[in-house]
Amino acid sequence: MGLSQSRSQVTRELMEKTGFSAEQIEHLHKRFIFLTENKPVLSIRDFDKVSDLELNPIKGKIKKAFFDRRNLQTGSNGYENEINFEQFLTIMSYFRPMRGHMDEENISLCRKDKLRFLFNMYDSDNDSKITLDEYRNVVEELLSGNLNLEKETARSIADGAMMEAASMCVGQMEPDQIYEGITFEDFLKIWDGIDIETKMLVRFLNMDTIPSCH
Repeated sequence: MGLSQSRSQVTRELMEKTGFSAEQIEHLHKRFIFLTENKPVLSIRDFDKVSDLELNPIKGKIKKAFFDRRNLQTGSNGYENEINFEQFLTIMSYFRPMRGHMDEENISLCRKDKLRFLFNMYDSDNDSKITLDEYRNVVEELLSGNLNLEKETARSIADGAMMEAASMCVGQMEPDQIYEGITFEDFLKIWDGIDIETKMLVRFLNMDTIPSCH
């Protein structure tokens, strides 16, 4: 009885901290145990057994995002070596679908959190800007599966996207003006009106029953 009560208390505390229901915490705990093989902490190596993730061209960035201190809200830079189940829930909360009876303010906050998570994936050096080199790296990774596309072509696509971002966010630039990179405010402008839901799917964790943002 004591053990059962202790588990119930832990679940209630996680419900209060994360907003997940008891049923969803149980669901995600099964996924966590599957990844860790019953260990209390998750390491980046634990993702190696997930075949679906291996097919993703930016799998490295997705894996690292789970350990990014910015996403875990444990620091402004760097990565944790391992995360516990509560931290795992913190990361999974970014993938909640925006459905249900949400007012405009909560929809905006939920969307902003999701976009911050994506921004952090692009901003690999934690300097609060997505530089041209960082953007090139992402584009090259995304297009790496296309064997008919040369690296220089991928770079040209990235360069063009950065020029478009500068035009959208800065406006008319002087001939000698340099666009240093996409800030988070720029990122919000670029993603305005774009469906964020389809960009944040985690099929390998079976997110079908994850509760909505609220």
